Amino acid sequence: MSLLLHACCGPCAMYPVDMLLKANRDLDLYWFNPNIHPEFEWNRRLENLRIVAKHYDRNLIEEGDCRQAYWESKAYLEEFNSRCSYCYDVRLESTAKYAAEHGYEAFCTTLLVSPYQQHDVIIDTAKRKAIKYGVDFEYYDFRPGYREGQNMAREIELYRQKYCGCIYSLDESKFKEKIIKSFQ
Repeated sequence: MSLLLHACCGPCAMYPVDMLLKANRDLDLYWFNPNIHPEFEWNRRLENLRIVAKHYDRNLIEEGDCRQAYWESKAYLEEFNSRCSYCYDVRLESTAKYAAEHGYEAFCTTLLVSPYQQHDVIIDTAKRKAIKYGVDFEYYDFRPGYREGQNMAREIELYRQKYCGCIYSLDESKFKEKIIKSFQ
C-alpha cells in the first residue's frame, strides 16, 4: 500500500520515515508548507527535507510556496479560529488531495511527531480531509520517537529549527534573536 507522508521539515521526518521504512511501508515524502516564514526559513527547511529524502532514498514531491503576506494579513481568521487550525487545514487539505489525485492509498503527516503540536486537532483535520478526498488517513503516534528523531537529525547534521514555522511563532520564540541572526 502506497503512503504519502506530508513532511513539515527534515528533523521531524527522521523518526517517522525510519519507523515506516522498518515496517516495510512504501512511501513518498510530500512538501507543502506555506505557513513557514520568512522565505529564507522556508527554503532552509525544504533543503533539509531534501537531505532526508536522499538519506532514505525516498521520492520528495515539492508543492506550494511561502505565503508570508497572506499569514500576516490574518485573512484566515475569517474561516478559522486560530492560526494553528488554518495551518493544519491548509497543509492536510493539499496532502489528501494530492494523495487521492495521484493514486496513493493513504496519507499521514510528520506533524504527529511533535509533542508541541495540537495532536487531536491534527487527527480530526486529517480525518475530515480523508473523507473529503476518499483516501485513507493512516494514524501513527510518532511522539514517543521525537527525541530519537532529533538525535538522528543531529547525526546527519540537519538544521534543527527553534520555532514552529509561522511568523507569529517566530515572534513568540524565546530564541527569536538567535534565529533572526541566523538569517543574515
